[in-house]
Amino acid sequence: MLNWPLKEAFFMQTLTIDLDQNKKIFFASDFHLGAPNKEGSRSREKKIIRWLETIEKEAAAILLVGDLFDFWFEYDHVVPKGFVRFLNRLAEFSDKGIPIYIFHGNHDMWMFDYLESEIGATVFSDPIHLKVNDKVLFVGHGDGLGPGDYTFKALRKVFRNKIAQSLFKWIHPDIGVGLANKWSSRSRINHTIEIQEINRENEWLFLYSKKLEADQHFDYYVFGHRHLPLTLDISKESTYINLGEWLNFNSFGVFDGTDFRIDYFESDSN
Repeated sequence: MLNWPLKEAFFMQTLTIDLDQNKKIFFASDFHLGAPNKEGSRSREKKIIRWLETIEKEAAAILLVGDLFDFWFEYDHVVPKGFVRFLNRLAEFSDKGIPIYIFHGNHDMWMFDYLESEIGATVFSDPIHLKVNDKVLFVGHGDGLGPGDYTFKALRKVFRNKIAQSLFKWIHPDIGVGLANKWSSRSRINHTIEIQEINRENEWLFLYSKKLEADQHFDYYVFGHRHLPLTLDISKESTYINLGEWLNFNSFGVFDGTDFRIDYFESDSN
């Protein structure tokens, strides 16, 4: 029985995109740049940039749905080292008029105004309602939603608390970032669950979407966080999508205004 309380879903921000013919909206999540080490992260960063180059001509907008970085924290005058190739490419897209929308994930929820001011992105800290022509999508990273995982939900409240964030700023970056990276590496998914093993009744974001759909209709529910590229029908009119990740699958979402599909870049996945 689906008896856990729904997170607020009806008073979220709404983003409207008027999608022209032959243009598409691209979605990706869980790049986890910075993991597992500098060499692995750099290789994945270059792959992401190659992907961005392939979608540029078709892209009406790009939505990056959380955990772009394995850890991110913005001090007043300091941000984590690295990722300059990736950030530069996003800035170039923004300068060309292709909007970039970035969502907080559970690994990079401490984004403030740096990415907005430096690369022109719009940053969302919570899920949104996305209206595209006559379709409506529910889009968010997915952390803290659905049943269970109460320990993380409690930690999430602490991490998003402004007092806790201010206290963390008093820790020298060399120490604070090092501690955070160590914690982040412990919480990272280090193995891949076979998609064939997924049980819908154990897929908590699917259950969340199913319960929300009973109260308010969305054509698509789009999440990251689970590290599994999934497309599951909620009903004939509604579909749950999980975007997967870029440590194993290199998966991303493509929406043409009518249909949403999962695709793969330089990957043997299908």
